[in-house]
Amino acid sequence: MQHQSRRASFVSGLAIRGVVRRGVLLGGVLLWGVALGLGLQGCGFALRSSQNYAFDTVAVTPERGAGVAAELNRYLGERVRPLVPPTGESPPDAVVDILQEAREKTVVGVNASGQVREFQLRLRVTFRLRTPAGVELIAPTEIALQRDISFNETAVLAKEAEEVLLYRDMQTDIVQQLVRRLAAVKSLTP
Repeated sequence: MQHQSRRASFVSGLAIRGVVRRGVLLGGVLLWGVALGLGLQGCGFALRSSQNYAFDTVAVTPERGAGVAAELNRYLGERVRPLVPPTGESPPDAVVDILQEAREKTVVGVNASGQVREFQLRLRVTFRLRTPAGVELIAPTEIALQRDISFNETAVLAKEAEEVLLYRDMQTDIVQQLVRRLAAVKSLTP
């Protein structure tokens, strides 16, 4: 009987020590987390938040465009209005014109027998931001991205799928850059 009570007190002592250790460990981790957070806040670090724009509503042209215009429409969501609003509605505060979107594919590498080994994919988008009255807020600006892709004639379908994914990735990157430039505009008057 005495053996069992010693064992029970030993086990309960271990449990208490384990709880205390976990509490000290958790407190130490929490303290380090708070110190790290204060250090990052002190250097000006901030998590990326939603963009603030000088406009509440925007039209994206071409309205039924594909590629960058369509993705920008999806990204801006509720802010997007038609350029010519229905009767009784106000026009958009600003207009983003996608002036040009060009996809290029050039050969950058061949093997000794002249077969293509590497392509370079380019996506160039020219845009501008203006008011519906025609006042230019961002002059026509080009954003260009490029990616290299290897080529293997035995895996043509796979490489075509990879090309589509790379173009989609570049398109998303361009929309992100474009949105950051739109957010940099602080006023709708020049």
